[in-house]
Amino acid sequence: MANSYWVEPDVKFVRQLKTMGGDTLKKCYQCATCSVVCPISPEERPFPRKEMIAAQWGLKDKLVGNMDVWLCHQCNDCSTYCPRGAKPGDILNAVRGMTITEYAWPGWLGKIVPDARFWWLLLAIPIAIFLVLLGATGYLKIPEGEIEFAKFFPTLLVDLVFVPLATLWIPLTFGIGISRFMKAIHNNAVAEGKAKRNDLNIPDFLKSLVCTIPTILSHSKFSQCTANKDRYLAHLLVLFSFAGLFVVTNIFFVALYILQLPGPYSQANPVKIFANLNAIALLVGVILMISNRLKDRGPNVGKGSYFDWSLILLVLGLVATGGLSELTRLAHLPSIAYPMYFAHLVFVFCLFAYLPFSKLAHLVYRTLAMAYSRYALREPCE
Repeated sequence: MANSYWVEPDVKFVRQLKTMGGDTLKKCYQCATCSVVCPISPEERPFPRKEMIAAQWGLKDKLVGNMDVWLCHQCNDCSTYCPRGAKPGDILNAVRGMTITEYAWPGWLGKIVPDARFWWLLLAIPIAIFLVLLGATGYLKIPEGEIEFAKFFPTLLVDLVFVPLATLWIPLTFGIGISRFMKAIHNNAVAEGKAKRNDLNIPDFLKSLVCTIPTILSHSKFSQCTANKDRYLAHLLVLFSFAGLFVVTNIFFVALYILQLPGPYSQANPVKIFANLNAIALLVGVILMISNRLKDRGPNVGKGSYFDWSLILLVLGLVATGGLSELTRLAHLPSIAYPMYFAHLVFVFCLFAYLPFSKLAHLVYRTLAMAYSRYALREPCE
């Protein structure tokens, strides 16, 4: 006689999945077409069919702590060929968003970042902080004379806000969320017999992580897609331009505080040129992302949820206000340059403060899940 077990559907979880972009999950009738056509699904435990079953039944624990959800790169080949229009790619994307929310700390912030009702609050927080800082220090006015952003928003005040965000807030919140996530996927792997030992062997896992990083950097999984293969270039441009701008930021930080070389810097400065090239690459990348999502790929392929678009529009606002700040400074238009710089700082704050709870966190969660997959010997390191 077959073993039986009690299944208790989480109806609230199903409703949340629908609000995150998974509103088509009930259309699935388990034909397994999605798992057959997926070019990156592992043969021994193919997705997304089993994840679609769990989503329909509201089996939250089978999804939010499931590493297979993160092996999916939302190629949407599965959605393209789905005979029922169930959009498995969108369902797994919604599950990934809910996974970040599930393990986020603080929990209240993890809930409001992906919620379209609170976009105004997320913007209002940095605006209020900056206005209070500028008002309290007497800088809440448009300076006269040559445009220097440090005369409007002193560099020390900028660093007072962003250095703690980068060095304390992001490591703390990300660290807690990631540790919860790793514990969950390991426990699930042990329960399902996918892990060879009950404890996580840190040295072996780190070896798997090192093996995974080249795959992430090359985006080789994206190149295997067919329906959304053009996402490959856009994602590469965004990834490496962010990395380049991170390097530039640290160089300028050293130049200011160690070498005592304050800006603004000449447009002919090699680091400045590198920064501008990365900003252009970021702009091109995000425009390609928008274009790719708006393309008509048939009724089965969605154009993304609020969780997806909120990050895309944030990055667009970030690079647009940064570029316009520089251009209006060079054009000697202080009435536009200073407000544009203020807006740019607001977008930078949003990127930093909400990074562990946004779609951008996918990069870290997916990397760790793929590394754990290698660690569990499902995809051995070559």
